[in-house]
Amino acid sequence: MTFPGAVRSCLSQYFTFSGRASRAEYWYFVLFLFLGLLAAGFLDELLFDAVEIEASGGAIDAQSNGPIAATFSLVTLIPGLAAGWRRMHDTGKSGLFVLYPLIVMIGIFGFMHLAAGLGSFTQGDLAATFTGGVGIVLFIAFIVLIISPLLVIWWLTRPSSPHSNAWGPPPPGAT
Repeated sequence: MTFPGAVRSCLSQYFTFSGRASRAEYWYFVLFLFLGLLAAGFLDELLFDAVEIEASGGAIDAQSNGPIAATFSLVTLIPGLAAGWRRMHDTGKSGLFVLYPLIVMIGIFGFMHLAAGLGSFTQGDLAATFTGGVGIVLFIAFIVLIISPLLVIWWLTRPSSPHSNAWGPPPPGAT
């Protein structure tokens, strides 16, 4: 699959979460999203002076809060998620695996809220709330949170399942 073909395919399947997407199709679309966001940031800077760049302590921090980059991000959010969903199908996994880091974050914040609502937090002793068993669980949960995006990226880079699976036959030119 070529770069223009991948972009055309992903945009034409805007809300399609069923089926499969080849590795080339997905990663070419990710490249398109990156380049598009970069171009939108440059346009925001030219037209609206909306990019803030700070250099301090050997680090460069750039932030764009312009309308073009924001619009591009909103318009491509669903097709990007759909392409990742179909890519997971292509490797033989449920599309929900793309949301794994988000699910872990929601679980951590839910647990923190529950732990804070119980015990010594209500009496003003925040440090005591997050020590002991709660602290150990949160430490392990944060390690899982750090690993989960890397795991999802690894799954997205895996070769296509060569045979038909629960989500259909392999896409043309799948690798």
